[in-house]
Amino acid sequence: MAATGQAGQGSTFRRDGITRRQVLAGIAVPGLVVGTYGGLVEPLAFMNVTRYAPRLPNWPERLKLRIALIADPHLNNPFMPGKLFRRFIRRTNELEPDIVMLLGDYAPGHRFTLREYSTRAVAELMTEFAAPLGTFAVMGNHDWWSDPEAPKTKTGPLRQHVQFVERGITALENDAVRLEKDGQPFWIAGLGDQNAFPDGQGGYYGVDDLPATTARLGDDAPAILMAHEPDIFPHVPERYALTVCGHTHGGQITIAGYAPVVPSRYGQRYRYGHIIEDGRHLIVSGGIGCTGLPVRIGVPPEIVLIELGAGSG
Repeated sequence: MAATGQAGQGSTFRRDGITRRQVLAGIAVPGLVVGTYGGLVEPLAFMNVTRYAPRLPNWPERLKLRIALIADPHLNNPFMPGKLFRRFIRRTNELEPDIVMLLGDYAPGHRFTLREYSTRAVAELMTEFAAPLGTFAVMGNHDWWSDPEAPKTKTGPLRQHVQFVERGITALENDAVRLEKDGQPFWIAGLGDQNAFPDGQGGYYGVDDLPATTARLGDDAPAILMAHEPDIFPHVPERYALTVCGHTHGGQITIAGYAPVVPSRYGQRYRYGHIIEDGRHLIVSGGIGCTGLPVRIGVPPEIVLIELGAGSG
């Protein structure tokens, strides 16, 4: 029989023998555990390496290439300080990639930052990646939003872009460069950000120009497209063997593989992983850092390693 009582001064309301305090504690304790895990354990203690070896229809098997993707570090103190990010750099270098691709959002993505890193400090960190064919970068929406001039001038290049270039990192905005590996040519193209500026109606517009980027491909050598956001993928032509993106954080918080919030107009469609549509290939990294809230649950920080050419499958 349920215990009853009247709520009054000094009284405790009871139902089925459980006090309100016990109910609140039952809610608060699991919430505290989940919050601690999501804010302190998964984002700070995990460092996964996710490997893909896709067979691409527009990529010759004799052209072997190892690509490391670093997406969305959102460098800040205390949630992604330089000391922690250097662990990702060291692990990436241990994988011996031919190329490192930086997929944007180097600036903090939340308000819980105690210290931001200057664009110069970020660029100096990125020079510690070691890849014989170089480090390549595109800018992300948070890099545009945090730039001191771009929101007013509505144009680039961003300070982060300039700092990268000054330190030997190839920053691409609607541009492409031709490389060779073992005598085999290929192209790396980089798209401008698609969410650079608010449109005044609750959305965003970008500085991306896919036709101009594709026009930079001067011959028929295979090409890889770097873009921060994956929403461009439905418009990417078959000319590109592979598109690589970040931005979504894999949803950042997932429940049984489902993310309640994905920053994409396509929802779950391009949330995470290796996606094939109409024979075209997309790989979306879950990234490293956090945006909105400094919490990751079900999507540990990751370095992506892509192995192309002979032996991929």
